[in-house]
Amino acid sequence: MKNNYGDLDNALNIESKIIEVEKTPTEIEILVSKPDDIKKDYEYTRANLYSLIEKGQEAINGIMELAGDGGSPRAYEVAGQLIKSVADTTDKLIDLQKKLKDVEEDTSSRSPSSVTNNAVFVGSTSELSKLLKQGFLNNKE
Repeated sequence: MKNNYGDLDNALNIESKIIEVEKTPTEIEILVSKPDDIKKDYEYTRANLYSLIEKGQEAINGIMELAGDGGSPRAYEVAGQLIKSVADTTDKLIDLQKKLKDVEEDTSSRSPSSVTNNAVFVGSTSELSKLLKQGFLNNKE
């Protein structure tokens, strides 16, 4: 294969080589989250969000002092943007709680539940018909 980078090689005082690489399909490894990983990720994300909220509060306090002293419209605009940013971060904190709850419900719903595959009635046909009529009437009410 011919190298078309002669001018570039000369300008940079280097020699480039083109290497052909055989393309092979790559295997994709599917990772299943473990409950410990989910808990660690949750705690890490929660701590980061708390940190961001606290730093945002400090920034809001500082910019409000600056805006009050100088009366600059730009300072008030920045304060408004900071307030919105902190509010969005607190919303993300609540969303994190909801997502954790959904994940926990999803993992708990995977546990086997009791399923009755073959129900057997022992009795006469007249008893069965009475039970069916009672069940049908009870379900209609």
